Amino acid sequence: MAYDLNQKTLTTPIDPASAGTGRSVWPAMWKGFRSRCPRCNRGKLFSSYLKVSQECGTCGQALHHHRADDAPPYFTMFIVGHLLVPLVFWVERVWRPDLSVHAALWLPLSILLTLWLLPMVKGAIVGLQWAIGMHGFGLSDEDSSLVDPGALEQDTPRFD
Repeated sequence: MAYDLNQKTLTTPIDPASAGTGRSVWPAMWKGFRSRCPRCNRGKLFSSYLKVSQECGTCGQALHHHRADDAPPYFTMFIVGHLLVPLVFWVERVWRPDLSVHAALWLPLSILLTLWLLPMVKGAIVGLQWAIGMHGFGLSDEDSSLVDPGALEQDTPRFD
């Protein structure tokens, strides 16, 4: 950002949310959250529960570039914790149930909520990566079809 002394305004030369790709971050994340292709919003993002499709079946956008490895579980646990912990404290304060009631209520609820949210959060992360051009998503469609997905891993130094 730059401050223009003549206009007395803050200006941004490039939208930082798109990192110069011209793609909007929030719509792409919303499309991914709904398990849809971040480009066309029609194709399925996942081929199974958490397996991202190699490419969109509708528009042909390559999706194999994603690297949403550990982030979705961390964000999902963060969200579930922030939703359930206040409820746990509220229930304890109002009704003071036995610990077995807490275990019977909150453990299954936390597991089910985590399993329900995990694909949506992973889709949002893939949408974010697509929008800001991470991990090969910034290449044009013609160039991305020429890139071998394993080539990046071959060039990465290993410290085994």
